[in-house]
Amino acid sequence: MIDLDTANLDAIGRAVSDGFIPAHIYNDTELFEYERDRLFATAWVFVAHESEIPSPSDFVVRRIVDDSFIISRSDDGEVRAMFNMCLHRGMQVCRAEKGTAKTHRCPYHNWIYASDGRLVGLPFHVDAYGGEEGFVKDDQRLLPAPSLAIYNGLIFMSLDPDAPPLLDYLGDFAYYLDLYTKQSKGGLELRGPQRWRVNANWKIGCENFIGDSYHTPHTHASVVDIGLFGEPKPNKRKEGVLYHAGRGGGTTYKLPTTGFREGLSYVGYPEEMIDRMQTSWSAPQQDLIGSSGFMHSAATLFPNLSLVHNWPQVDDSGTVTPFISLRLWHPISESETEVLSWFAVDSAAPEDFKERSYKAYLMCFGSSGMFEQDDIENWASITTTAKGTMARRLLLNGRMGLDRDNQPLVAQYDDFSGPGVAFQGYGEHNQRHWLGMWNEAIQTEPRPVAVVAPGAPEGSL
Repeated sequence: MIDLDTANLDAIGRAVSDGFIPAHIYNDTELFEYERDRLFATAWVFVAHESEIPSPSDFVVRRIVDDSFIISRSDDGEVRAMFNMCLHRGMQVCRAEKGTAKTHRCPYHNWIYASDGRLVGLPFHVDAYGGEEGFVKDDQRLLPAPSLAIYNGLIFMSLDPDAPPLLDYLGDFAYYLDLYTKQSKGGLELRGPQRWRVNANWKIGCENFIGDSYHTPHTHASVVDIGLFGEPKPNKRKEGVLYHAGRGGGTTYKLPTTGFREGLSYVGYPEEMIDRMQTSWSAPQQDLIGSSGFMHSAATLFPNLSLVHNWPQVDDSGTVTPFISLRLWHPISESETEVLSWFAVDSAAPEDFKERSYKAYLMCFGSSGMFEQDDIENWASITTTAKGTMARRLLLNGRMGLDRDNQPLVAQYDDFSGPGVAFQGYGEHNQRHWLGMWNEAIQTEPRPVAVVAPGAPEGSL
C-alpha cells in the first residue's frame, strides 16, 4: 500500500506517469479546487454551437465550472461571450437558459446591456453618477471572455487571455473532429441540450468515452441481447482501433466491409449524404473508412467534450440508422456532474433521416437511453467508493496494454491512416493520454490575472 496525501501533487504525478490512478482523485475536494483554478482556468472548453444562436440577438447561457457566460450573436452577426455579471453590484444579468433578446436587463438596479455587451441603459445616470462627466457609460461593457474561437461551428472559450490558438490546441485531433462535425459544407445543426445531473465525478465520463471499449461487452450486454445492435457486436470492439492525437482520442469499430461508400452505407447513411461527405473530407480522412475499414465511434476532446457516433437498429425490420451526439461533462463538484447532451445531425441531411437519427440517439444516449442508464450506475458507484479513507491507500490499475517494462503489449498499428498513435485491441492507452494532460494541468501553477474595474477614476488603482 502507498499512503497518498490528498494534496500531494508530486505523488499523484508519479502514480499517473506509471499508469496507476490514485483512487481518491474521483472524489476529492482539494483536487477539485486545483482542477477549477488550474485546468479549467486555462483549457479551451466547448460551450455552444453556432446553430444554437443562428440569428442576431439569439443567446444561450453556459458555464465553465462556476463562471456563467452569455453566448450571444450580436446585431453585426458576430458571436460574443460575456461574463454574466452586472458591472454594478454583481447580479447575474441573464437568468434564462436561452432565447432572443436585443438587450439584457439586470433585475437588481435595471442596468441594461446590448446583445454585444455594451452598457446602454443606466437609471438616473445624471442624478446618481453626474452623467458622462462622472461615469462614462458609453465606455462600459460586460466583461468579455478572455479567449473565444470557433471551429466547424463549435464555439470554444478559454479563461486564459494568453491561450494558444484553438487550432494549435486541437492539434491532430482536428482530423477526427471533422468526421463528426463536417459532413457537408453546411455543417451541423443541434437539438438540445438535454440536461441532467449525476452523482459522479466529471472525469469518469471523459475517460470512458475516450477509449474504454473494454466495458462494452459487459456493461452493455443487454443492448445486444434485446437486438438494439447487430454487427458489429460489442464483443468485437477489440478488432477496432484505439487512437489518440493532439488533445483528444477515441475508438473505432472494424467494419465487416471495405470501401468508403460501402462502409458509410453499411452503418445507414443514404447516398446523398455519402456524396457530401466525400467532398467535405480530405483523402486521408476518407481513407480511415475506405482503406483501413475503421468507423469512428466515441471520442473525447480534452478536457470535457465527448462525441458519439453509433448506428443502432431503430425498428423491427432491422433498419440501421447512425446518430451523432455531443456531450459536455460540466463539473458541479468533486462528486456531481451536470451532463449536457446534444443530438447533432448534418444540416443538409434529408428530413426523414434526421428524424430516424434523432430516434436512434434517444434510444441510446438521451437522458433515458439504454447506454446512459448502464454507464451511470457504474460511475456513481466509483465516485461514492472513492470518497472514503481506504481509497486514499489504493492505486487503481490503469496499465492495460502495457507490460512490466512499460512497453506496449502489441505494436503500434502502423496501417492506421489517421494521425497520432493507434493500437488495435483492448488497452488503456487513451485513458493514460487523457490523465497525462489532466496531471500536467493540475501541476501547473496559475498565472496572475489582470483586474478590471469598470468606471474607476484614472489613477485610482
